[in-house]
Order: sequence, then structure tokens, then C-alpha cells
Amino acid sequence: MIIVNLDVMLARRKMSSQELAEKVGITQANLSILKTNKARAIRFSTLDKICEVLDCKPGDILDYIK
Repeated sequence: MIIVNLDVMLARRKMSSQELAEKVGITQANLSILKTNKARAIRFSTLDKICEVLDCKPGDILDYIK
């Protein structure tokens, strides 16, 4: 199972979910789906933009649990 740890990176960057959604160009609802691990997929372009805005690597926000 892949876990999305956006809350951790948002806290480290002292950024709100709303601010991230605006900077990435996605809706607050879609960001919420990612944060609650309900997303079935994520576009690489969206992941790229999230990493750019949060100044992190995909491995900083994605985790794998067996």
C-alpha cells in the first residue's frame, strides 16, 4: 500500500493545504483525496509540481507499507 504523507511536508514547510493547492493548480478537494490516501492514481505532472512547490523528492511524501 502506498501512503501519501503530505501533511508531514506541509507542516515542515509551514504551508497550508489551500496554499499548496493554489500553487500546484489543483482543487482543494483533489488535494484532500491525496492527503487521505483515497486517490487511486496521481499524474506525474501533479507529483512533479507538488515536489517543486514543497522543495522535496517524491520519496519524501510517498511511502510504501507492505
